Amino acid sequence: MDYQSFKNAIIAECAALGIAEYELYYQSGSDTSIGVFAHEINEFSSSEGGGVCFRCIVDGKMGYASTQALNENEAKALVARAADSAACLETEEAVFLCEGGKEYRTLDRKLCDLPTTEEMIKTALETQEKLYAADPMVIDGCQTQVIAESSEIAIYNSKGLDLTYSNRLSGLVVAAVVSDGKEMSDSYEIKLGKLDALDTDELTKKAVADAKRKLGGEPPASGAMPVIFNTEAMCSLLGVFSSIFSSENAQKGLSALAGKEGEVIAADCVTLVDDPFHPENPIPMNFDGEGCPTYTKNVIEKGRLNTLLYNMKTANLAGKETTGNASKAGYDSSVGIRPFTMYLENGSLSEEELLAKAGNGVYITSLGGLHAGANPISGDFSLQSSGFKIENGKKTDYIKSFTVAGNFYELLKNVVALADNCRLPRAMGSTAFGAPSVLVDGLSVAGK
Repeated sequence: MDYQSFKNAIIAECAALGIAEYELYYQSGSDTSIGVFAHEINEFSSSEGGGVCFRCIVDGKMGYASTQALNENEAKALVARAADSAACLETEEAVFLCEGGKEYRTLDRKLCDLPTTEEMIKTALETQEKLYAADPMVIDGCQTQVIAESSEIAIYNSKGLDLTYSNRLSGLVVAAVVSDGKEMSDSYEIKLGKLDALDTDELTKKAVADAKRKLGGEPPASGAMPVIFNTEAMCSLLGVFSSIFSSENAQKGLSALAGKEGEVIAADCVTLVDDPFHPENPIPMNFDGEGCPTYTKNVIEKGRLNTLLYNMKTANLAGKETTGNASKAGYDSSVGIRPFTMYLENGSLSEEELLAKAGNGVYITSLGGLHAGANPISGDFSLQSSGFKIENGKKTDYIKSFTVAGNFYELLKNVVALADNCRLPRAMGSTAFGAPSVLVDGLSVAGK
């Protein structure tokens, strides 16, 4: 039974049982991956999956049930299980379903055709050979991976909501390993798009060049100093601490931003945006996990916290409107909150001007230990880092094996300036993060 037929069976069963308020959430997708290691294919995986989640409101309580089986008997059983689930609940809390009839932005994009298996194999093998040919310092250990994914989401409810969404993407991962005879280093690049339109020569050269830059190097001197996070490093930091902007976390005491909306929490050069339609995000969305319209919003505007991110439940608790940031990690997941494309707006300086403004300090290109060394609740972080010295306003020697430590809440306040080179490096998942290079004053660097 297809989704449409299953939906009709659910509607009929709800009518038969007198259930007036309900929602059906459908999600399906496919995922194919082909990997090459040391000149040979070492990975081939292909999967398809999905299912539905049914929610209904009975006596003011929300019951849930989910299934992967789409047939008439299961439709009846699904409704019964969700109704029984609602009857068993003892908690009293407000429950919501999104009203239909809202306006949704049209997604200005065309779905691409997914590559064939033969095209994926050919691209993976040819790119691997380009890695080995890119430089004499390239050694065994290099890998390439080609991915192709498709997804479909549909939400229907008794309040007039009937939404559908589909997406397809493909891309290439290039991982280079190099050696100078004394040590090895590696780097990787990701690019999404039609395989025949990707510049594999540029990707391989970039991965190899970045890996070579990581050879050698010593720890910098320790101390408090100006630090520039490049785009990749700043995106990593933003990704780890993005949860502090969740209203759910704020309401649970897991974010220090509770009660801070309308207050200045960052330097006046900081504007943080959440944009579901950013052109570099491979998964643009015009409705969220509850079916509410999404829209672009400044979470922080010129240092002031405009809004946290809300779904319908947390918005009701705060006496606000949802920001359209409800999320479901899977069809059978509970409703949470996530940003879509969270990025720091460009500053007015070129990267060269940003380096000149820093004077002397460190330029960080890579952060490690992000989960063990960062605490999103307190905001504290102490992270393994690598990058370059900044001397007299110029990037100089490569440095590694040092830590940068501070507090993310304080970091926002201590941003001195931002460059004008914002981008979304390696955007792949349902949430993408972007940033320009960012100069922060007074962070603690522990080297030699």
